[in-house]
Amino acid sequence: MFYKLKSNFALRGWEKLPYALRDINGGGVGFISEQEFHALSLCDGRLSADSPMLLPVHKEIIQKAVERGVVEETERPAALAPHQKYRLHPTRYMHTAHWSVTGRCNYKCRHCYMSAPGAKYGELSHERCMSIIDELHGCGIAEVTLTGGEALVRKDFWELVDRLLAYGIRISTIYSNGRLVNNGTLDALERRRIYPEFNLSFDGIGWHDWLRGVEGAEKEAVAAFKLCRERGFPTGAEMCLHKRNRHTLRDSVNFMASLGVSHVKTNPVSASGDWLDNAGGDSLTLEELYEVYLDYIPRFFEDGAPMGLQLGGFFMASKGEDKYWLPSVKAGGSEDAGRQTVCAHARNVMYISAEGRVLPCMSLSGLEIQKDFPLIPEIGLTVCLTDSAYLSLITTTVDKYIEQNTECAACEWKYHCCAGCRASAVDRGGHLMGPDRAVCLLFKGGYIPRVLEAAKGYTCLNYGKKAQSEKTPKL
Repeated sequence: MFYKLKSNFALRGWEKLPYALRDINGGGVGFISEQEFHALSLCDGRLSADSPMLLPVHKEIIQKAVERGVVEETERPAALAPHQKYRLHPTRYMHTAHWSVTGRCNYKCRHCYMSAPGAKYGELSHERCMSIIDELHGCGIAEVTLTGGEALVRKDFWELVDRLLAYGIRISTIYSNGRLVNNGTLDALERRRIYPEFNLSFDGIGWHDWLRGVEGAEKEAVAAFKLCRERGFPTGAEMCLHKRNRHTLRDSVNFMASLGVSHVKTNPVSASGDWLDNAGGDSLTLEELYEVYLDYIPRFFEDGAPMGLQLGGFFMASKGEDKYWLPSVKAGGSEDAGRQTVCAHARNVMYISAEGRVLPCMSLSGLEIQKDFPLIPEIGLTVCLTDSAYLSLITTTVDKYIEQNTECAACEWKYHCCAGCRASAVDRGGHLMGPDRAVCLLFKGGYIPRVLEAAKGYTCLNYGKKAQSEKTPKL
């Protein structure tokens, strides 16, 4: 008998994290111990189970891997496929790339911080995008989400998709306004045997057309939601809030739930890009935004928690459950929190702009600060993930941040908010290492107890508890 890694698993490693098991089909990456790595390295389909090289500790690990569907037993030798063999990537680990494959769009959104209606950032050439995909593979990126502008307007969109799939890079989500989400698009995905989520914009019943600048945009989004449900494609939604549509939040969430949408994330319109020229006076103040959220939270539960919900960094809940989280409460106040990075999301998900710039998140793409971050076409993705201003920011710990910020150093909440959001800090008139005023108001303005009161009778899962460190997944 012989042991062999199943075909959808591969051994991988990165700088400072040399031992990992990657699920190619699911896109997951689990970091394992050196001992577990050596045991799985022996599962090459050629080493007999009776070999003296297999020590008792190896056999124990391998047996667990067999039980969990990672390793298979074969009667005859069977070599690993080339992609399964161990590869040590020369960069720091990054799991996902959220990629704007174009800066062009077929809508005229009033609030576009990329100024996509005017194609401010254009789009990279076909050859350059193919090169970026090669670099994603070389750096061990397991998953991408595709956005724009409007991702589906790229003429070579399917060529990019095929190149990603050829490398085993999972496409988990396509962000779209819905206009080009049709049977032809879904047929093309089905032929490739992939069913990514379509995350569509929906900005309030009766107000979607106004914000998107195109008559019939709401009708097109609704049709896309319905078609995806009929065809078995999952859907999520993004909703931008402003003074004109804030009253629609409850009805809009319930309506989207009736269309099969599984989750929605809301955010206020960013005071940047085209919004400043088109409708900046309709921006909500932080206090106004928080009051909208506080008013809606009890109604969300009254409606049976109809879908997953994230109200920015204010509140988060799962569909059909009586439990919730406070996203801005990142830790429980212990000084141990000082060792974590200022943004756990950015440490695992990078954003690639339409011009090929690597940023911690998409929200920074409309702000002047983005120019301080590197361009892949100029220095390459490997350098971006080994020695760059980008890497420096995403590996900054809370303690290092506090050293640079005397106001936060003196704050009693510093090991609860853990620096908040860097994009929010800049967007609200500050600088990259400045306080996040949205989170400051949340903690210092007494909103935490008000959220707890609004959700009275339901369970908050992360407030008042010591932050749990991320544990290495076990086989």
